[in-house]
Amino acid sequence: MIIIGEKINGAIPSVAKAIEGRDDAFIRDLAIRQSEYGANFIDVCAGTKPELERDALTWIIGIVQEAVDIPLCIDSPDPDVIMDMIPLVKVPGMINSVSNEADKCEKIFPQVVDKEWKIIALTCDDTGLAMKADKKTEIAEAIIEKAKATGISEDRLYIDPLVNSLGTTPESYVNFAEAVKMIKTKHPQLHFTSGLSNISFGMPLRKVLNQYFLPLAMAAGMDSAICDPTSQVIREGICATEALLGNDEFCVEFLQAFRAGLIG
Repeated sequence: MIIIGEKINGAIPSVAKAIEGRDDAFIRDLAIRQSEYGANFIDVCAGTKPELERDALTWIIGIVQEAVDIPLCIDSPDPDVIMDMIPLVKVPGMINSVSNEADKCEKIFPQVVDKEWKIIALTCDDTGLAMKADKKTEIAEAIIEKAKATGISEDRLYIDPLVNSLGTTPESYVNFAEAVKMIKTKHPQLHFTSGLSNISFGMPLRKVLNQYFLPLAMAAGMDSAICDPTSQVIREGICATEALLGNDEFCVEFLQAFRAGLIG
């Protein structure tokens, strides 16, 4: 399971305050703790006003790269901002994200085709966010074709079928899981990810919903998640589900995590 640490995001009030006040220590601590708890990538999202985003993200990237050695996931809805940030990153990591909206793929793909960047691809287009599995699959196929035409291999793509909140879409998980299975059948080399906590947005007991969505999504084929690696419940869910799905031979990783005190 590929873990993308979600905690450095300006949409979180405490992080927004740290970004506004340029609190180096706060951001550094978030990066280090996520690294210590097994994040494979650190998501960096300014979450500020568009006119402030470049400066904020430049500052965040500098702090995080000083603090940890693991790759970054550059997170912005603006492809021009992403392209501006790419030269600042020491080691190719992950881009969050492209979609089939406007010319996002056409801007990003040529910039990273000869590099090792991984790319999160959202199943939305100029008509909006896809709700049903067949529409999610249709958009994913269009993005895959654009990547292929540019020379980007499928194993570099992380399809995010965009799970909706249960509060607005009761069949959200069902559509998500069906889309993953449909796309994966045709493209087994692809990766699949999600913003794990989106499933619970606006709902009570969010941690409970996130906790149970995780193993269900992994069973459907999700092999990556934007989540909180410092959460013991999330770590335990990942380790246990990997073992139960047969992805952890002889439960080696499960036992290592237990002995290291990361679970249990």
